[in-house]
Amino acid sequence: MSRFLLSQAKINRPWHKAQVFSFSAMRFSTASSAAVDHQKSLRVTNLIGGQFTESRAQSVIDVLNPATQEVVSQVPLTTNEEFKAAVEAAKKAFPSWKNTPVTTRQRVMLKFQELIRRDIDKLAMNITTEQGKTLRDAHGDVFRGLEVVEHACGMGTLQMGEYVSNVSSGIDTYSIREPLGVCAGICPFNFPAMIPLWMFPVAVTCGNTFILKPSEKDPGAAMMLAELAMEAGLPDGVLNIVHGTNDVVNNICDDSHIKAISFVGSNTAGMHIYARGAANGKRVQSNMGAKNHAIVMPDANVDATLNALVAAGFGAAGQRCMALSTAVFVGGSQSWEEGLLERAKALKVSAGTEPDADLGPVITKQAKSRICKLIQSGVDNGARLILDGRDIVVPGYESGNFVGPTILADVTSNMECYEEEIFGPVLLCMQADSLEEAINIINRNKYGNGASIFTTSGVAARKFQHEIEAGQVGINVPIPVPLPFFSFTGSKASFAGDLNFYGKAGVQFFTQIKTVTQQWKDLPGQGVSLAMPTSQKT
Repeated sequence: MSRFLLSQAKINRPWHKAQVFSFSAMRFSTASSAAVDHQKSLRVTNLIGGQFTESRAQSVIDVLNPATQEVVSQVPLTTNEEFKAAVEAAKKAFPSWKNTPVTTRQRVMLKFQELIRRDIDKLAMNITTEQGKTLRDAHGDVFRGLEVVEHACGMGTLQMGEYVSNVSSGIDTYSIREPLGVCAGICPFNFPAMIPLWMFPVAVTCGNTFILKPSEKDPGAAMMLAELAMEAGLPDGVLNIVHGTNDVVNNICDDSHIKAISFVGSNTAGMHIYARGAANGKRVQSNMGAKNHAIVMPDANVDATLNALVAAGFGAAGQRCMALSTAVFVGGSQSWEEGLLERAKALKVSAGTEPDADLGPVITKQAKSRICKLIQSGVDNGARLILDGRDIVVPGYESGNFVGPTILADVTSNMECYEEEIFGPVLLCMQADSLEEAINIINRNKYGNGASIFTTSGVAARKFQHEIEAGQVGINVPIPVPLPFFSFTGSKASFAGDLNFYGKAGVQFFTQIKTVTQQWKDLPGQGVSLAMPTSQKT
């Protein structure tokens, strides 16, 4: 088993040949053999048929530490031949894995969750280094994925079918859930551990084999999880990993041997994958963008509400599909602004490895630029800038992609900063004269991932729960992401597909129903009847 050590420590990862965990960013202006060898040593490998193999691709993408711009590793753009080899490995492994008893598959997951717990600190450090979130938040990233693994450990119960005896004279009917075959997952950058764990543990415990494409921005956690899954006993070829961008995504959508695709990411990519995959006869579940709202009623508990808005609005630097990015204050926001400002100013922005950091950097320079442009568009359109985090400088991390907590008030629904998902530490404050108006504001928005209300009124809470058009509803809960016993139920433009992630819906997505009708009895000589069979006695 590899050991993922901290900065400057030697490591031995079969999927990564680098000799140190952290090193200075560098570019090579000559084609010297030493430079070429060093570049090769940084490459992340593919996982194909149980082997961590270095790609033959000439093109690579640098994985940068968002806080320092150091090159952590290099991701190859997997070749078409390598992609086909991964699919072939998954196809080859499927018949044996499908016929492996569900109790055995569960035991692999039981061991897998044990190994994740063992290495959670190493996983969190990798996430912080590649993605930027604080170590505390990175631990949460891993843990929320771990809960899905734990849920998959009960697959024997989750995958049960149905049985009816004697539906007709001497005839029984029952349904069983069987795996689909080769499935695939395409992951975003913002949850490098949780999202892969939403996907492949449920899929493979159902009996499928899997091809995973991690984000090219932070693939390390997925590679570490793959190592742990193999250590837990997952057979060769059941889980395969390929790296890349558009070409690999299109290959996943087009390959006839892939039966289902799970995706989390932007609306542009998500709708492309949904349309292209569905056109090729695949099941697709696509979790996409969001604009999550919170209604704040005048009777809401002040301290609890302010703490929730700040935590859910600025946590993970706003890079969550369930970030609470918009607060709608019934009766106006003025009385709440001082408390928001005080709490937001108290947050510390720094590298995620710093023990007292509350917010880390955003993922790339391009992401920071986009966030800043959307903030400025709000100001240009008449929003009031209460707190501006665009020009923040973090001592010791001057090259980092940092954006500090930002608050825009008097935002209206026709502003670009409201219409677009900012995906940064920006809280928008809107106003409504009544609960009905606040609900209408939210329901007019195209997204439907989540929405919350803060109130001490049961009447207001029930009205909100009943009338709001969002898949996940929080009542005095700012980020209402359900535990895996339920499913992640985003709706409207936030989700494309029929079956959601994990929970019962996740098991249904990765299985197909087979219905069996059987008869075991001595049949009297009735001759041949061409009439439609019925359940009535004749």
